[in-house]
Amino acid sequence: MSGEEVVEVEGKITAVLPSTMFRAELENGHQVLAHISGKLRKHFIKITVGDIVKMEMSTQDLQKARIVYRLKNAEVNRNAPIRSFGPRGKRR
Repeated sequence: MSGEEVVEVEGKITAVLPSTMFRAELENGHQVLAHISGKLRKHFIKITVGDIVKMEMSTQDLQKARIVYRLKNAEVNRNAPIRSFGPRGKRR
């Protein structure tokens, strides 16, 4: 957002949407549509429901935001399911 005024806010992820889009709720209860920044995408940072994130919002459009940082929080359960790729038998 070069050349524009940017507002940094913190919010909580309430829903995960397709195409790396998220629904986030700010501290004042306002809901915004957020997407992840390129650095989070590059470093494969996973964001799930309940995560506290730092977002940048343009002063022009207060309905959309860009997630720039996932804050560390211990209360979120990050136990991913164990993936099964079938039985471990002989492979030909």
